[in-house]
Amino acid sequence: MVIPALDFVPLIDLSAWYSGDPEARAELVRAVDEALAASGFLLVTAHRVDDVLRRQLRAAVHEFFALPVEIKEQYATGPTGRGWVPVGREANAYSSGEESPPDLKQTFSCSNDRVPDGLESDSDLFPPNQWPTEAPNLQALAWAWRAEMLRLAGDLADLFSAALGLEPMWMRSRTDDPMWTLAMNWYPPVSVVGDPQPGQFRIGPHTDFGVMTLLDREPGIGGLQVQRADGSWVDAPYVDGALTINVGDLLARWTGDRWRSARHRVLPPPGDGVEESLLSLVFFDEGNMNQMIETLPAPAAGPNVYEPIRAADYLRLKLEQIDV
Repeated sequence: MVIPALDFVPLIDLSAWYSGDPEARAELVRAVDEALAASGFLLVTAHRVDDVLRRQLRAAVHEFFALPVEIKEQYATGPTGRGWVPVGREANAYSSGEESPPDLKQTFSCSNDRVPDGLESDSDLFPPNQWPTEAPNLQALAWAWRAEMLRLAGDLADLFSAALGLEPMWMRSRTDDPMWTLAMNWYPPVSVVGDPQPGQFRIGPHTDFGVMTLLDREPGIGGLQVQRADGSWVDAPYVDGALTINVGDLLARWTGDRWRSARHRVLPPPGDGVEESLLSLVFFDEGNMNQMIETLPAPAAGPNVYEPIRAADYLRLKLEQIDV
């Protein structure tokens, strides 16, 4: 089922895909293609992700961020590392060629626990994970969430292949041993980060770098916004229990911009005495790092043709850009 009444980000019920019914699948495939062409974003329900796990992981992440700064500093790193990224270390707007103050967020991130075969020379993209002993449940819960996200990303890859008119396993075969990152973002209130500087956001305007992003988020005044093709910004709709899915740069390059890697941002924390704290679980599926990203031929692709680039090289470039 497709509910288009959420501005230009439709709500997609994945039970139609899992049902195997040809007519229901065909309707879903058309809706996905139209949505990713218009906005690059979807909301999905019936995704089969365990809600108990979601609540448990969120509790463990909150436990970590509540630790004193001097403890979190033991796990400090930058955007290309694994561990705690403090406020002031990352500015996502730089990836779009814009200068801005640093993003007003803290992140704890983890990623692959091994270097995929054939990528030994790219081991800089796979630094070791750091797991805080002060949040003892975090590792197991993050690893369980990773498994859920990889399972869903594989299902979405099959759906996306169908929407592009490709053979059934086309995208799954190119994302079956991906680099992935789970970024657990805390957006603190003003009482923690202070009043925002001019042009400062919780996350500055940017596009995501990889294939697709799977996001579990909370609504708020200082929440997610998506940029329309005409340059205007709109609040991303929120539906309780739905996950937000968006196209990354590599998928947009594959499709010749048939599907948009849309710029988005997270607004600064509200002032006027409002103490708003939000938490997002952001899973980046970057695809297989040795994969050459070449624009598909017509009719699968849109109007633009990009120079081929290896996924690992593109990702490294973008991560370096946002490191303050």
